[in-house]
Amino acid sequence: MPEYIFELPDPFPLESGAALAGAHVAYRTWGQLNAARDNAVWVCHALTANADVLDWWPGLFGPGCFFDPADWFIVCANVLGSCYGSTSPLSPDPATSQPRYQAFPLLTVRDLAAAHEALRQELGLARIHTLIGGSLGGQQALEWAVAQPDVFDHLVVIATNARHSAWGIAFNEAQRLAIEADPTYHANEPGGGGEGLRAARAIALLSYRSYDAYATTQTEADDDPRLRDYRASTYQRYQGDKLVARFDAYSYVALSRAMDTHHLGRHRGGVPAALAAVRARTLVLGITSDVLFPVSEQRALAQGIAGALYIELGSIFGHDGFLLETVQIAQRLERFYAPALAQ
Repeated sequence: MPEYIFELPDPFPLESGAALAGAHVAYRTWGQLNAARDNAVWVCHALTANADVLDWWPGLFGPGCFFDPADWFIVCANVLGSCYGSTSPLSPDPATSQPRYQAFPLLTVRDLAAAHEALRQELGLARIHTLIGGSLGGQQALEWAVAQPDVFDHLVVIATNARHSAWGIAFNEAQRLAIEADPTYHANEPGGGGEGLRAARAIALLSYRSYDAYATTQTEADDDPRLRDYRASTYQRYQGDKLVARFDAYSYVALSRAMDTHHLGRHRGGVPAALAAVRARTLVLGITSDVLFPVSEQRALAQGIAGALYIELGSIFGHDGFLLETVQIAQRLERFYAPALAQ
């Protein structure tokens, strides 16, 4: 499907009080709105994903999947700060015609949701049947559902939280330290920080997967002490190389900092008051082996949102289970939608 560009109001106001000049959002759509205009599904993506949800969430979105474009009008927008088409640290500053790099302004999750809201209005979608996201995408979905409670009929959030934890911020800072230790990052040039980004990805994987996942997939077949390239070692390097080939260190820093800001209760009287504002029928999914967003965080979400359904997914894949356990997620979605379908 083609990718579209939506120009945001210029300059786009940010929660920090700053403004982002020349801001735009890249997005894609699949399927068609039905006559009642009540079949829209909006997907909020995670840290290093893009607007092509059929590519990065296969098994859940696509022909023959739970969210089939033959039945649903699917929208996925690339977040501000990302290097996949929306305004990012690599985008030219209208005032200088040069990329902003490290001078790119601080974004918050609230800003990312505000950009989605502006696009929703541009698309003329008065209501969204389902708003769904995992991880950073779940944080965006929650923020948006709190800010615009009358827009969404259903909310599905997976492996996410109401406020980013000190544990999560510490992991993000460790990754940023790795990037900042790369001298090329400070050169403010395309490709800067690549080696640091490779190391950052290796750090991130330790929070995305689990002990059992590594034990199952990366344990050596023999115990030769002369081994230098252990499977776990080569796996870390391989994943680092993959990210460097497709992502950007400046965007990674900008978006990890945005994730750190996530706090539904900021200026709203606290998290309980914010969650109480959600009116969408809500499904909260936790992953039993997730060490980055432990299930206690999802239980707290479900307890705070009136009528929310909470279900745990059994998985060895840790936080990445929200991308990999699509069969389980689809089964839980069928259970979630069953009461409405029976009417």
